[in-house]
Amino acid sequence: MPKEIIVVTMNDIPGRKVKKILGIVRGNTVRSRNLGRDIMAWFKSLVGGEIETFTELINQSRDEAYNRMVNNAIKLGADGIIAMRFDASSIMANSSEILAYGTAVKLE
Repeated sequence: MPKEIIVVTMNDIPGRKVKKILGIVRGNTVRSRNLGRDIMAWFKSLVGGEIETFTELINQSRDEAYNRMVNNAIKLGADGIIAMRFDASSIMANSSEILAYGTAVKLE
C-alpha cells in the first residue's frame, strides 16, 4: 500500500509540527498538443466555450507532475509536503511544461 503524504499549499500543517526539512521536491512533465486536438479546438473556438480536449490534457499533465513530486518526497522519507505549488511554462511552440514543487518535511 502506498505511503500517505500530507500535501498542503500552506507553510505549515495545522495540528502537526515540522521535525525536519528534507528539501525541495519536484515533479514535471512536458506535453505537446497534437494535430487532431488542434483542429477540434479551432472548430470549438468558432462557437465559443470550453475546449475540453485541452482541459483534459492540462489535468493529466498536472496529475503526472503532482504524482512525480509525491514519489520524490516518498523516496526522501517525507511525511508531508508544505508550500506546494504548480507552475507552467512554454518550452517551444505547441508544448508546455507543468511543474509541481514544494518542501518535503518529516513531521512529529
